[in-house]
Amino acid sequence: MALSDSVTTCLSPPVHYVICKLGFEKTDTYDINNILSENGEVRWQAVTEHVCYLKSDQSVDYIKSIRSLGPVCESVNLHFKSLTKEQFVIQYALWFRWTNCSELFLEVFDVLQYTQTTEVALGLMKLTSCLERALGDVYLLIGKDCPFLLRDLLASEQLAVVFGQAVMNVLRVFIGSPYGLNLRNVLWHGFASPQEIPAKNCAMLLFLTAGLGQLLQTYLLQTKCILVHRPYMIFVSLEELDVFPLDHEMLSIAEELVKLSSFVLKTMLPFWMAALKAFKQSRYADCVILLLPQLEVGFRLLFTTTNKCPNRLLTAEVKFLSKVNYDIMLAKHLDNEEVNQLPAVLEEPTMASEFLWDFLNHQEGPRIRDRLSHGEINLEAFPREVANQIVAFAITLLCRFSDEDVFAFKEHMVIKPLMNCASCYRSRFHPISRLKKQVLECMKSIHLWPELPTVPEEHIETTKGLEGNAEASTLILMISEIISQLQQYMPQNCYSSDDPINSVLTERLLIALCDMYICTLYSPRPVLEIVVVLRKISTQCHQVSEQVIASTELRYKQWMNKTLRSRQRHNYLRMLNSINFLSPVLRLILVLITLELVNVHLVCKKNPFDYQQYLKFLKSVLQYTENLVTYTSPEKNKWDETMELTNKALIKIREICDRKLMLMQLAT
Repeated sequence: MALSDSVTTCLSPPVHYVICKLGFEKTDTYDINNILSENGEVRWQAVTEHVCYLKSDQSVDYIKSIRSLGPVCESVNLHFKSLTKEQFVIQYALWFRWTNCSELFLEVFDVLQYTQTTEVALGLMKLTSCLERALGDVYLLIGKDCPFLLRDLLASEQLAVVFGQAVMNVLRVFIGSPYGLNLRNVLWHGFASPQEIPAKNCAMLLFLTAGLGQLLQTYLLQTKCILVHRPYMIFVSLEELDVFPLDHEMLSIAEELVKLSSFVLKTMLPFWMAALKAFKQSRYADCVILLLPQLEVGFRLLFTTTNKCPNRLLTAEVKFLSKVNYDIMLAKHLDNEEVNQLPAVLEEPTMASEFLWDFLNHQEGPRIRDRLSHGEINLEAFPREVANQIVAFAITLLCRFSDEDVFAFKEHMVIKPLMNCASCYRSRFHPISRLKKQVLECMKSIHLWPELPTVPEEHIETTKGLEGNAEASTLILMISEIISQLQQYMPQNCYSSDDPINSVLTERLLIALCDMYICTLYSPRPVLEIVVVLRKISTQCHQVSEQVIASTELRYKQWMNKTLRSRQRHNYLRMLNSINFLSPVLRLILVLITLELVNVHLVCKKNPFDYQQYLKFLKSVLQYTENLVTYTSPEKNKWDETMELTNKALIKIREICDRKLMLMQLAT
């Protein structure tokens, strides 16, 4: 029997007891009128009386509190079931407005009427994320930087000021504390199966949210404050997220694969089926919310199996709950410094790991789970493009971890292109990948320079051309010398020896270099530090290019309108001469950046390598580009100084090349 079939729960015995049994030990019938007044107000004092405290330090006694609140939760659940939708809306809808997503809380009420376990779990995940976001907005009425973690937010003095400490302690019994029910975390990290989440806990959180709205209204009236909701995060450049193809036929196959794949725990099967159903119904946020925890469960199953630590498949106690996550599962080494065996069992280890890092972890990526679970995304406007990729990636894993008996699925004419696409995946949001993108965008900007309007010959009385300028000729010679030293490290089909500057320093060369695969997984610290500086250099080069374009267009217009004074006309002509030279200099720097990037991993593996000394050189180039931004700005327009500065920078670069201290030289 496969492990995915034999596992009946991912909750450790103590956690299973707390969530599934503790709140049912007291069977008293609790009168809803004790905590709900006739006019629909939550009687908070009666609720907070059920929170118990330890005698030793007066901290919350979570075990006794959960046991005491059990009948209260059941009473609230039965109360909601007794209401029609219209009655619920009349009595409670107003008190959900502070969350900025009232409709979601009304939907949760609908779910509770039918007690469908999967839908209850989904409703609870959505409720907790939106509640966290709303509490963060309340925090900002008083505080400045909202805590990232829910547990820190609920423990903050700011929320205690608004709602009262006793009220916040009630919330912490249900969410935010690893010692309590911790409903948000056990669901969002995929530890709880649908049948393990009591519907009455969801009902209680719905009830408490309305009560918080009542308390907040009182606070706002007293303080004259206005609650401002932070804007939702908006996905930009969705085309960058378009990796895998997906169609309805693939979804149909996926529904069969889910039942056969060893990647899926059988207790979690309802979540998978609900996720695929949600996608077909165009409920893309619901689909991804359901699927992300299941991907984590699947990887945790692989991680614990391959590394022979089956106990870590469970929620574990407090010390492990926040630890068995993607950071640990995708790490190169385990806690005991042994090699993590998970990548070895993945057919395409870099593909799976790089995709997960791209979509979940990298700071410049979409960070989908963080943003969904913390309520930063408008669920109603969740893009299909993102859901597409998560579902398609999940299908590749279902295929990869299926028995040989379903080989036909893997070779299916519909699935095979998806698997081929997966095997070719390369990181898009790692700093190295972002640097490649930056370099190409900068080169595109510089390529616009020849198309810029320039002064017609008849308008120029005397122009000292670049060819006749001794200083410029010297600089051109230096560029040619540097290029000649570097050509051996470049793809040979990307340049000609007849015109080294214009044939080497091209977009074609950069594209060829950027297409070279660089493993971004487990990038060592020296690599990342070097990449940071290279990105800053690229950013400054792009800024220079944009300033040159803006200044050239403006000065040309002023020249043609004859609004330039004599000194401005002279400076304009100097600018035209200077930018003819600046173009190959900036292109040279971009080529250097890319060549260094291609070789950075190879060099950093060598020992010894004084990368701090190399960083010093890079920072001198960065200083040059920063000064270049200043000199070429519309406010400064210092073109003579630009030429002088560039001369010094090229001498420095040539010196490093002569001493063979460039990464590409050290790598050979």
